[in-house]
Amino acid sequence: MSGRRTISVGEGVNVALAALRANKMRSGLTMLGIIIGVGSMITMVAMGSGARKAVQDRIQALGAGLLFVRPGAAKMGFVHLSAGSVETLNDKDVDAIRTECPSVTAVIPEATGFAQIKYESKNWNTRITGTVPDYEWIRNAPTSQGSYFTNSENQRRERVCVIGREVVTNLFEDADPTGKTIRINGMSFEVKGVLKPKGISGWMNQDDLILVPIETALNRLFGRETFGSLTLKVADESLLDRAVLEVESVLRRTHKLTLGQENDFNIRSMSDVGAAQAETADTFTMLLASIALVSLIVGGIGIMNIMLVSVTERTREIGVRMALGARRRDILLQFLMESTTLSILGGLVGIAAGVGAAVVLSKFYGWNTLIVPEAIFISFGFAALVGIFFGIYPARKAASLDPIDALRYE
Repeated sequence: MSGRRTISVGEGVNVALAALRANKMRSGLTMLGIIIGVGSMITMVAMGSGARKAVQDRIQALGAGLLFVRPGAAKMGFVHLSAGSVETLNDKDVDAIRTECPSVTAVIPEATGFAQIKYESKNWNTRITGTVPDYEWIRNAPTSQGSYFTNSENQRRERVCVIGREVVTNLFEDADPTGKTIRINGMSFEVKGVLKPKGISGWMNQDDLILVPIETALNRLFGRETFGSLTLKVADESLLDRAVLEVESVLRRTHKLTLGQENDFNIRSMSDVGAAQAETADTFTMLLASIALVSLIVGGIGIMNIMLVSVTERTREIGVRMALGARRRDILLQFLMESTTLSILGGLVGIAAGVGAAVVLSKFYGWNTLIVPEAIFISFGFAALVGIFFGIYPARKAASLDPIDALRYE
């Protein structure tokens, strides 16, 4: 007995690899569940992390210290209408916020609608936003060509506009649109400038819009006196909560709401919007990652099944090894190493597949993806644990075989 020695890790791995090479097709199919599970988890987490980062970048681009005021849910009997269904914001609200809310440094009104645009023989339908020149710095929307309209042009209700890159592409192609005249709902507007491209935010293309003076929009295009929303710039992000309270108090007074009456407006910060979008992205990421974990578990069951088959096929081999002096723990470790090697190889291939899929989605399909090293380590570690866990039972079964019965097995 003193001559017996425990199998080394190197020997165990070599024997495991030899056994896997002997059944290449079966080994590959067995690893498929692990490959899919690890690859899916890395890809899904990369997509979720990319979406979260995109939200953070949009917040940074738009300005984190912003508040958005919209007409709130109006009540008709027992039915609440959707936000924005009742127009309640006007010039008095803007003036009151400017003078009575010290935490707010600037206010810009906005009125939005859709209209048919025409230039020569080309047509395009796009979003029209009436606003003021301060929109440029408050909403971080500078021009790449030309300039914004002026306050005097707004007061005179002049028909001038600033257009987004998508509108330029569809109406002017490669030509410079500044100074040209387009028709909005049949009325002529001079193009003063072109907005710097921003891309798609959520479901909205930020380059597919036209900005016009707010007074022009209300009186010439939309035919109303109220605003669709207000965008407020807060002096400092730390004052957001204070600013919300100030604005709420002022608007309740200007709207003559009595104690107990619900607000006919709602106030949200850019951080709130970003947090909601990030939470949604995280929820979907967790859901998809959970599905990937199920794939790993299914892959583990596949490994256990194949290892049980392997034990049956190699019963006589096990008997011979025991007769030559192999201990039960040597047999247990050998089969455990084989199952673990299967899962580790599957994990390595899965990592390559997951990273490759994330790169392809980003490069060729324009999806926001971000490879997270932690996801790689966690998925690979879980794959290894799956191999160990689901390999224990087959390994114990192999180690518990009676040497005499195993040698007689045909």
